[in-house]
Amino acid sequence: MPPKRKGPLQLVQREVDDITKQFDSLVKDVQTQDVSTEKALQRCQELQISAEKTLKSLKKLGKADEPAPVGNYDQRKQEQERRLQDMLERIDTLSLKLSPPGPSSAAGDVSKKDSEEDDDDEDDDDDEDSSDDDVDDDEDERRAAKPPSQSSLRVYTVLSDFKGEQEGDLSVQRGEVLRIIRTTADGWWLAQDSKGNRGVVPKTYLKIGSGIDDNDDDEDGDDDENEEELEQEEEQDDEELSDDKEKQSGASYSNWGTVRKALTEIDATDVLSAMGAIPSGFRPSTLNKLLVEGSTYRGSHCIQPELSPSKLSFSDLFLDPDTGRVRARQVRTCVCFTLWSCRMIPTPGVGVQVLSRHIRFCAFDGTQVLSNIHTVRATYNSKSPKTWSFSPRMTGILPTFLDGDCFLRCNSASPDLGILFELGVTFIRNSTGERGDLSCGWAFLKLTDDTGNPIPNRTYELPVNGGTPYEKDVEVEASVTRGSPAGVFQQMLQARRQHKLIVKVKSVNSRTRTQLSVLPDTLLHCLSCVHLLALHRQLLADALLMDRPTMQNADLICSPILSTFPVLLDQPDLLDALRNVWLDAETNMSRAQKRDLSYLKREFAKVYMSSVYFLLHSPSLPRHRWADPATEEQRARVIYAYLDTLKHTQHTSGQSGGPEVFVDPMHQHLAFDITELTFDLLNVAR
Repeated sequence: MPPKRKGPLQLVQREVDDITKQFDSLVKDVQTQDVSTEKALQRCQELQISAEKTLKSLKKLGKADEPAPVGNYDQRKQEQERRLQDMLERIDTLSLKLSPPGPSSAAGDVSKKDSEEDDDDEDDDDDEDSSDDDVDDDEDERRAAKPPSQSSLRVYTVLSDFKGEQEGDLSVQRGEVLRIIRTTADGWWLAQDSKGNRGVVPKTYLKIGSGIDDNDDDEDGDDDENEEELEQEEEQDDEELSDDKEKQSGASYSNWGTVRKALTEIDATDVLSAMGAIPSGFRPSTLNKLLVEGSTYRGSHCIQPELSPSKLSFSDLFLDPDTGRVRARQVRTCVCFTLWSCRMIPTPGVGVQVLSRHIRFCAFDGTQVLSNIHTVRATYNSKSPKTWSFSPRMTGILPTFLDGDCFLRCNSASPDLGILFELGVTFIRNSTGERGDLSCGWAFLKLTDDTGNPIPNRTYELPVNGGTPYEKDVEVEASVTRGSPAGVFQQMLQARRQHKLIVKVKSVNSRTRTQLSVLPDTLLHCLSCVHLLALHRQLLADALLMDRPTMQNADLICSPILSTFPVLLDQPDLLDALRNVWLDAETNMSRAQKRDLSYLKREFAKVYMSSVYFLLHSPSLPRHRWADPATEEQRARVIYAYLDTLKHTQHTSGQSGGPEVFVDPMHQHLAFDITELTFDLLNVAR
């Protein structure tokens, strides 16, 4: 029997395993000093090239490349990408440690033309024993003798002193002449001084040319054009470099190639950090990045049914034949908890307007996210801005995005399973109007003790760490230390200064536990919406397990509720509207009607169609946007105005819902689209 052919994804996985083994062997050799620094650096750079090529090949793969169907293909591919990204970071760190101080011997981020210019600069440096004035005079004569060329566009003069605050920054003084190696859109450029030292400097500290007192108006007017030409040239250099790396995989390259690659990923957060506008432990939001990249970590994705490995049935959705209800499923972890407060959380500095303070959290095993990412917004008092509170007391129904009472269902068998809390702020820069998401720190609540038993129900004070969840021992603020003071009074004072997140693990009543047992095996959401999620789950089971002709039938299903309900999990204000309307409908039901499942499903369909389904396709409702006060206020006005009109209509007619709203000339709706009514199982099933 011929051996089973391995798919491209499996081959990439083996390559990643091989790179990991080689790196671990290299680290061991470096620690035991069994290899010289030069050979270790060469091996490190070869591993970097191999990992980058593997990552490039992995990103080009798709399901169609596999010889046979692969279960959870996207999840497996993302897992390998995360492994490669983590390995590249570890290789970069080791490469920086092994690299000798001072200028690199082989500049991996410049072309041959740049190398020739470096040689010219070195020759000029040998003749700079006289004085800086001679250098300036020579430079003026060269510029007067010939028009500016591409190489002269690389010469900039420092307008003001800049002291590097982070690793990779280049400290410069006013009047110093720099050669720009790399430009980026965020304004932090890679430069080289006359001594050969390299690092990043803000472009606002630089002026094109080699003299501060130049009054050439034409040159000042062409700054933008020169910068564009410089960026185009650098892009060409990057393409030439990537081609050279592919052709010369055995050659050694400078670790500045890694630094140059990181420069392209610098965002507003890094700029603000360099300006001192945010504390040192703040980072770009890790969980927000996952939410923006796709739908994998959204609640709308996790609420969908999950297919079995054979793709012919479901792995988490079953019906009880005796009662017709969704069969309860017990998972390894089902915990309910309440976000209580955060203490001593620093605030961003000047020049930044905070739009939202919030916590994003998910199931986490130390390496990867295992559930959807849920967000709860915090409230705070301007008199005590470092204290965040959740679930404020207010009249009426508490909005979902303010409700800290949540649940987590997860079927992972990882012994390190826990809840990752990322404290974050959404901000806008006053100078540029640029929006961004910052992580103010993170905390982790492990859900099992050392013996593997679930943690007890009590209140936990979790320390808040700085950096990202993949960084260790990073403080939120550099001034705060976690040492052990000698005096009791000092210990009490230090305890009050520590950054903490207070979470309470609790139990719920039997009715809520029953509703939780019919939900998907992996889901994290608000406890106040459990009854809505359970009703949706029942309608989903009826459509997929009872109404389909056969289990192998995958035709489109006409169900506007199933096709649009998952959207509500990504738009909490509409979910609150449905919860409000359904609560009014339940108050008018008798006890017998509340126990009648068929009656509940009919009423839920009426209420849903006459409320949020209509709002979803209303032209007056703006598109949902996170942490946009103007949009949120306008959406709230539209939603509550419509709910008031709907409530008045229901009181007049005496019915909980109906199709009258769709023919009312007072209300407009968007043009009809067939996707509003069709539930496509093949596209939405996990």
